[in-house]
Amino acid sequence: MIRATGLTKSFVTGWGAQRAVVQAVRGVSFVAPDGAITALLGPNGAGKTTTLRMLSTLVKPDGGRALVGAHDVVSQPEAVRADLGVLSDARGLYTRLSARENVRYYGALRGLDAARLEARIDELARLLEFEPLLERRTEGFSTGERLKVALARALVHDPQHVLLDEPTNGLDVVSARALRRMLLRLKEAGKCLVFSSHVMQEVEALCERVVVVARGQTLHEGTVAELKARTGRDSLEDAFVHLAFEGREGAA
Repeated sequence: MIRATGLTKSFVTGWGAQRAVVQAVRGVSFVAPDGAITALLGPNGAGKTTTLRMLSTLVKPDGGRALVGAHDVVSQPEAVRADLGVLSDARGLYTRLSARENVRYYGALRGLDAARLEARIDELARLLEFEPLLERRTEGFSTGERLKVALARALVHDPQHVLLDEPTNGLDVVSARALRRMLLRLKEAGKCLVFSSHVMQEVEALCERVVVVARGQTLHEGTVAELKARTGRDSLEDAFVHLAFEGREGAA
């Protein structure tokens, strides 16, 4: 389970007279249970990526608290990282290495022994459908091919908690379907998944729970059906637009 309570984060921009404080996250709270996919929805600049970076220990919160499993992201960052897989919006791979070598490098950093690591790489390549690419250098890979390798890299140590920042952005239909199948397998295995997306049909098909964030605050936390009922809208897209852009309801 991942639990965020009242997270806040500000950044300083500019210098001298141009210096300004930007509050990216003003109070984000939600619970993402195990065995479920929780969507983090919000317009650009809502604070979604900053929230995911705080959960992944890349950015330290100014206020509030976040737990990944039983571990606090501020006081126990190493324990959080040990049980967390992250697919960020920066999916850079080492282009001079093969797909296998990219995943192997991160598995070694995670402390996996050689035999277990190679078996795990083969398993992930099969599940994510990139076996023919394993021994090829990643230079020249398509967006979908790079994403599959990056996701395998994030999952190589079999983490209980997985964060994905717009994972289907730029994917073709076949690659997006393979990714969705993998996410459903992870859910069925009891993993806790949190991902941000702008594709409402995808969210409605995959997610039991949605968290709507706008202006750095949580506006709704609950099921898709609850969001529709709250806004009186028939589609998730209409409900999201009403709450995030048109509605003036208080935070959930």
